[in-house]
Amino acid sequence: MSSVLDQRPGPPAAGPRPAAARRRTRVLALPEARWALASLVLFLLALPVYLAGGPVWLWGLLLAATYITGGWEPGWEGLKALKDKTLDVDLLMIVAALGAAAVGQVLDGALLIVIFATSGALEAVATARTADSVRGLLDLAPTTATRLLFGGDEESVPADSLSVGDTILVRPGERIGADGQVIEGSSDVDQATITGEPMPVAKQAGDEVFAGTVNGTGALRVRVERDPSDSVIARIVKMVEGASQTKAPTQLFIEKIEQRYSIGMVIATLAVFAVPLAFGDELQSALLRAMTFMIVASPCAVVLSTMPPLLSAIANAGRHGVLVKSAVVMERLGQVDTVALDKTGTLTEGTPRVIDIHPVPASGLDDDKLLALAAAAEHPSEHPLARAVVQAARERGLTLAGAADFTSKPGAGVTATVDGHTVQVGSPTRIAASLDVETSDLAQALEDQGCTAVLVLYDGAPAGVLGISDRLRPDTKATVAALASLTGRTPVLLTGDNERAARHLAAQIGISDIRAGLLPEDKVAAVRGWEVEGCKVLVVGDGVNDAPALAAAHTGIAMGKAGSDLALETADAVVVRDELATIPAVVALSRTARRLVIQNLVIAAVFITVLVAWDLIGTLPLPLGVAGHEGSTVIVGLNGLRLLSERAWTNSPFKEPR
Repeated sequence: MSSVLDQRPGPPAAGPRPAAARRRTRVLALPEARWALASLVLFLLALPVYLAGGPVWLWGLLLAATYITGGWEPGWEGLKALKDKTLDVDLLMIVAALGAAAVGQVLDGALLIVIFATSGALEAVATARTADSVRGLLDLAPTTATRLLFGGDEESVPADSLSVGDTILVRPGERIGADGQVIEGSSDVDQATITGEPMPVAKQAGDEVFAGTVNGTGALRVRVERDPSDSVIARIVKMVEGASQTKAPTQLFIEKIEQRYSIGMVIATLAVFAVPLAFGDELQSALLRAMTFMIVASPCAVVLSTMPPLLSAIANAGRHGVLVKSAVVMERLGQVDTVALDKTGTLTEGTPRVIDIHPVPASGLDDDKLLALAAAAEHPSEHPLARAVVQAARERGLTLAGAADFTSKPGAGVTATVDGHTVQVGSPTRIAASLDVETSDLAQALEDQGCTAVLVLYDGAPAGVLGISDRLRPDTKATVAALASLTGRTPVLLTGDNERAARHLAAQIGISDIRAGLLPEDKVAAVRGWEVEGCKVLVVGDGVNDAPALAAAHTGIAMGKAGSDLALETADAVVVRDELATIPAVVALSRTARRLVIQNLVIAAVFITVLVAWDLIGTLPLPLGVAGHEGSTVIVGLNGLRLLSERAWTNSPFKEPR
């Protein structure tokens, strides 16, 4: 019912509280549950007195209290909605119960109130469970951490007070207090809560660790690299809770027709009352039939058909490291029929390495000098290839000069002034109009080997070529096959990299449609071309140059770990753990959610049709009509919540490898 859906739990309260309380909202903490319980208790007290022919004042008082405790809240919300010229179906239920009481069916009206209140309480509990399943992730993070001070001293501080740059000490057996990088020590860390890996992962200096994971037998010193509010766990919680505030197109359509349906239902109820009365039916009989019609024709189950499955799917995906930003996105994910994949940082690990350095003899530079110039120019850049160049220089112990006048052109390269000289680093075909034969052959040879050739220009003249190679993610080939199975079409590779490197990679993973050497606008043009053909395109990328295509696509997914801020903001969903296999898994989950929505709509329609026909053609007892209507509402609500279970994810044939 709309009044329940709009009362979703807010964000967790500030400050520590017991883990059990944070994991699960107590049923009686919900006002809907308390009022429903009070209504049920009062009804059960009144029932034996009524059936035994006890004093009217006693059972009348108890039943009146039943009406008040069970009906005042939805009735009040319905009146406020009516003031805004909105007809709430909850108000119609209260009117129907009062109508039954008006014709002497006081007990039946009270039964409607009790079942209606109980149904609303179940919906509130189910909604709270959805939120709890996500907020329960916060229990993984410790409440305190040991921060190291200058001079070797240490202090215990709240984990949420840590700042980027702090150093924390993680002793054996402790949970790591923040996302960061190991700067000293080695240990095995149990990351099952974050990555799903069943075996501990060896960690040493330079490795990344996550808040909430469990340290093994060694002590670690970790430099905090993310604010606690921006940790993997916190991002999952915030984004999924934000997603729960949106409404999918199906839900919006249902709400659009709900008002017209409710008005039509009121008119039909008046007709069901007036027509038999005009033909001589008794007032009580006609009014009772009309009240029963109003109950069974109410679209409560239809209203609840859409959001529970989609919100449950969002929560489940969030637990597995895929942040779906809205219910709209979750519904659209299941509609995609074409997938376009970026190369570097998406299909590959995003941590390429420099494997070849070839200075041009005429430049007078040696390997180290060429690499140092390129690294100095690339140092301000966020691109994975730039990080590879800088990392290679650091591994050689090279000193980098300062860079001034830095500019970056997505898809082309960077330009900077280093020691008074202009240094350009980027794609040979983008930053140089023409190359001499030797340099061109060298770049081509590297590309034939599956490397990315990076040209370095020194004051406009070719100074050398770097060969950079990236490794495929371990689940890339299986992901491509899974997406092809889901959509009926093999994914397409869209990359700004050279065609030889793209084809070399594509051949390893089973992709035949390759679009290489693309600028950002070229990727957008490709996406729009497919959409003109009627395709619903899913784009998966990570960099600044992917952001326009992510925005233009029917749905965009960004790789969270290697992704640029712009890509993460532009995308509709984010893969936090950089596990490609979660992409087909979440698409399959979305399709399951869409099937459940359809199931729910069919269930609701069947119940309404059968009960309405029974009431119009025969004589439907009011208690049976109440049970049928409220039963259908509970069924569709629980059916949608099936997607909260772990089985809904693990049963997918496209889940990530363990």
